[in-house]
Amino acid sequence: MLNQKKVFWLINQYSSTPETAMGGRHYYLAQELAKKGHQVYVIAGRYSHLLRTPKQFNEQYLVENIAPNFSFVWVNLPEYEEAHSKQRVLNWFKFSWQLRGLSELISDQPDMILYSSPSPIGYLGAKYLANKFKSKFVFEVRDIWPLTLIELGGHSPKHPFVRLMQWIEDRAYQKSDFVFSNLFNAVEHMKTRGLNEQKFHWIPNGISLPEVLNKEPLAQEILEQIPKNKFIVGYTGTLGVANAIDDLIEAAKLVKHYPDIHFVLVGSGKERELLIAKANELHLNNITFIDAIPKKQIQSMLAEFDVCYIGWQKNSLYRFGIAPNKLPEYLFAAKPIIHAFSGKGDVVEQANAGLTIEAENPIAIQKAIENLYQLNAEQRKILGENGKNFVLQHLDYAMIATKLEKVVFNL
Repeated sequence: MLNQKKVFWLINQYSSTPETAMGGRHYYLAQELAKKGHQVYVIAGRYSHLLRTPKQFNEQYLVENIAPNFSFVWVNLPEYEEAHSKQRVLNWFKFSWQLRGLSELISDQPDMILYSSPSPIGYLGAKYLANKFKSKFVFEVRDIWPLTLIELGGHSPKHPFVRLMQWIEDRAYQKSDFVFSNLFNAVEHMKTRGLNEQKFHWIPNGISLPEVLNKEPLAQEILEQIPKNKFIVGYTGTLGVANAIDDLIEAAKLVKHYPDIHFVLVGSGKERELLIAKANELHLNNITFIDAIPKKQIQSMLAEFDVCYIGWQKNSLYRFGIAPNKLPEYLFAAKPIIHAFSGKGDVVEQANAGLTIEAENPIAIQKAIENLYQLNAEQRKILGENGKNFVLQHLDYAMIATKLEKVVFNL
């Protein structure tokens, strides 16, 4: 029966609404599932370091009605200073424990419960609920833990806490009905931890079509900062080490003899002041830094660029793939993309939407810029349109929601 209404509980401690932070993956998936007539609950922590404006309330839970069939459930958690605080770790346990109370709070019994990492700890509370309700259970991996802590954080695999996480990860692969990841190649790691490959499904990050189509125009003072009659290589997002912006600034130095190539970097971040200082030290007058803008204006900004840049460091974990929210937005903007990435599962390559080059290599960025600059407008337009078509065929959240339905319920 095609119009069977199901109840979905999507549990992600770090989920948010557009008002509190970004909205993001589970918010948009919930929106689309609700439009199809399903009843959807997104369950998240009231406080995290990723939220701009956390909800304030004293009770254990707060249920917020977002749209017909779609409610957001906030679990009350203590505030903490920063990402590396001990309280953040304690909140993983508190969140997991408080999930048990949802069986009393929510009257709609779930047909499916999805628990989304990074922290595997909440799996314990989510699986308790799935067992209690005999519902289908999905374990979703967005960051591979504890591998990330071992390979990037330098923690020993023998550390008791890492061992606990490892036990949970292995158990989740065995006990879940399905395992999802937005990392294209994550199954390669999961198989080494005992996952039956048949359970794995790639459920990518995407775009909310209503949001990108209803873009807000840029404010006049922002528009005035964008140079006119230039070939603009643009970036929007966090200005940080992980995003390889220093490599882009090095590339700006290498192409400064082209008077009409200009770089526009839009965003905030810990490294912003250092990057501005670096550009000044190198006497570069071909870079403009613009403050972060609201998410609803991103498409208006991307429309001003000729080429979009996204870069990464060389990171061993990228062999399993990447899932930035930025890439679907760039692709939808129909601009050719320079992707400085050394890893697997590259969407820019799959979509034939630009040039993928080695990460951490300013000379490769320089050559890619020159290549795209030397194409004619029509050739660049074809690369951009390839990207937009790829998004419309594969990365629209309405389609991703349909894929999720089909996987879990054969609907």
